[in-house]
Amino acid sequence: MSGIVFGLLVILVILVLIALLSGVRVVQEYERGIVFRLGRVVTRPKGPGLFFILPFGIDRMVKVNLQTVAMNVPPQDVITRDNVTVRVDAVIYFQVVDPLKAVVAIQNYLFGTSQVAQTTLRAILGRVDLDDLLSERDRINDELARVIDDLTEPWGVKVTLVEIKDVDLPDTMQRAMARQAEAERDRRARIISAEGEFQASQKLSEAAAVMARNPQALQLRFLQTVAEVAAERNSTLVMPIPVELLTFFRGIEDGLGALAGGSAPERQRPTQEPGGEPIGARTLPMPLERPGPDRPDAGRGPERPA
Repeated sequence: MSGIVFGLLVILVILVLIALLSGVRVVQEYERGIVFRLGRVVTRPKGPGLFFILPFGIDRMVKVNLQTVAMNVPPQDVITRDNVTVRVDAVIYFQVVDPLKAVVAIQNYLFGTSQVAQTTLRAILGRVDLDDLLSERDRINDELARVIDDLTEPWGVKVTLVEIKDVDLPDTMQRAMARQAEAERDRRARIISAEGEFQASQKLSEAAAVMARNPQALQLRFLQTVAEVAAERNSTLVMPIPVELLTFFRGIEDGLGALAGGSAPERQRPTQEPGGEPIGARTLPMPLERPGPDRPDAGRGPERPA
């Protein structure tokens, strides 16, 4: 009789130990446990750490991960507002902030968030132009994150970031954009060249005004140009006599005449030579060419009027 009682006690102790061990649960720091007792949520989420639940199927626990999830949004064919078909994919970052809603309010919050991201991506990008899609990604990303977060908030999911990864354009559109970019670069180059010509013309106008006030500056510039050309030593240089130089000599002549004759009236220049021939009517010989073996008759050229 005592042996039977001892055996029952041993069996009872073993069952208690099994029950205690089956009710032990451990939840990690990044997890929370939702306990259902006979189908009803009994308390707030448990964890992290060690705790006990009722064994034999009375209590059932569901673990929820609180880590940030990076989910890739599959490529979506989108028609922009200016009727351009593009293929866009994105990535979404979110995490569970309310484990109870993530378990009770939706069957699978990961699948639900993915579907919301895909539909929202097509809806938002369908309202923008292609140029805005390529140049204003930050604004579009912020709008996507705000809309998706509003839709997933009842599920206890917080969307922290949405980024458009790649925009795949058709080949025809890529060629058209390349031509447009080339035309834009040509336009900018022509504008810059025209602005340079305009500024140069202004500077040249100012320099001309300075030289008009100071004729000596024009002579210095002329001599400087002559020096630059003569430095090459590979061309013939023809130097015209500046009119200002003749004016200088005429001034010297008038000054000498005033010193010599005082206030005497200016003598008139003779219009005829003593022999009665007008001045300038006689002919002067042309420069002679040296006779050579190929030109034996060279020596005197035709006469020309002086």
